[in-house]
Amino acid sequence: MYKDVVVVGAGISGIAAGYNLNKSCPNKSFCILEGRSNLGGTWDLFKYPGIRSDSDMHTLGFRFKPWIHDKSIADGPSILKYLNDTVDEYNLRKDILLNHKVSSANWNSDKSLWELEVLENDVLKKMTCSFLFLCGGYFSYNKPHMPSFENQENFNGQIIHPQFWTEDINYSDKKVIVIGSGATAITLVPAIAKEAKHVVMLQRSPSYVVSRPSEDNLNKFLKNLLPSKVTYFLIRWKNILFQSFTFYLARNFPKKTKKRIIDLVKKELGDDFDVEKHFKPSYKPWDQRMCLVPDSDLFKSINQKRASVITDEIEKFVSDGIVLKSGEKIYADMIVSATGIELNSLNDIDVKIDDKKIEAHNRLTYKGMMLSGIPNFALSFGYVNASWTLRADLTCEYVCRLINLMDKKNAVCCVPVDDKNAYGDDDLIDFSSGYVKRGLHMMPKQGNKAPWKNYQNYLKDIFAVRIFSINDNNLDFYKQKK
Repeated sequence: MYKDVVVVGAGISGIAAGYNLNKSCPNKSFCILEGRSNLGGTWDLFKYPGIRSDSDMHTLGFRFKPWIHDKSIADGPSILKYLNDTVDEYNLRKDILLNHKVSSANWNSDKSLWELEVLENDVLKKMTCSFLFLCGGYFSYNKPHMPSFENQENFNGQIIHPQFWTEDINYSDKKVIVIGSGATAITLVPAIAKEAKHVVMLQRSPSYVVSRPSEDNLNKFLKNLLPSKVTYFLIRWKNILFQSFTFYLARNFPKKTKKRIIDLVKKELGDDFDVEKHFKPSYKPWDQRMCLVPDSDLFKSINQKRASVITDEIEKFVSDGIVLKSGEKIYADMIVSATGIELNSLNDIDVKIDDKKIEAHNRLTYKGMMLSGIPNFALSFGYVNASWTLRADLTCEYVCRLINLMDKKNAVCCVPVDDKNAYGDDDLIDFSSGYVKRGLHMMPKQGNKAPWKNYQNYLKDIFAVRIFSINDNNLDFYKQKK
């Protein structure tokens, strides 16, 4: 089977790709290959208690599909329904092939085609396409980070990783330890605390935690005055500008920003709680992603004595809990290891050019959307300091502009030219988070100047993608097959 464009992944990025291809490249055939049995990506995968967005839905939502609900910090099932509604509204379901996992992709220079090996329900089939667009996210769905703890096998209760949470897991009236201090742990603790006997968030070191209302009052006010599309546009841009401004303040005035965040936590938890120990990180704001708590839910659980925080390191597991390096013992009936994700490279696809394997870490990202030296290829990689969808939308727009430019030039091949002067030691993601450090060795690099530098700046990227010409000296177009 041949398609002009093959999109890999039917999550947020893949759905955005389908919409943009229909709109901007109506004469191109395409399909969206999804390895799992349902669309939705992250929002279909994760089933753990409290699963929700960690940014507002006015920016996590699509530019073309207004989020019309009052809750701007939405739960996972609502987000999954929104994605399914989008697919149906824009007639994309027919283009999505479920249970189709791409295992390898080889660029054939003689034919100017990608040759794909696809497992359909574990049966191998072959496909070809002119353009390959990876939209399968940045982490491994089947392989979370699961560190091994001493004597872990001695624990008599359940040990669960949130990535493998099932609906039959029962934590009612149980003593639960949640290991971790990232977004997943911050989400899990108040959700589990509603039914558990007690929940301990056990962290090696603290993260920045910021509370915000789950509902946007300005959004609720404007909805009664303006059409939903206008309201969505205004709130979306309000949030984009606010996020850009606060990120700028955090990076340029880290001490003041840190003090402000810690002071807000102290206000939530009171003088009797050791905020300095449990909620004051050693790193600067936005060296790692901020943790968002809607309506102060985590702080409320702590104040109600339904949850507590312990900052220490694990010495070993025992039959009825965990012994810490300080000598303290925490009793538990269940342990949830919210220890993070593992990054993947190129959506876990074996990518080759003329049967020679491509190593992503040897490539530079071009505009954060393509890779140096790889023809007719793009990948969607969202922002780390804002909603994923903002960058995904722009990437999809760019890919469509590029495909149309290739047609205008009568080109069958387009490839970013490797710029040796742009090489530096800059990693693709400038974060100190554990999952980032573990996976950087296999990720592409960013350069030291545009268009090879990844600025993590939506306002700057809008001009580069929507307004400025994309026909620059860093792209080579070939009319003849290469």
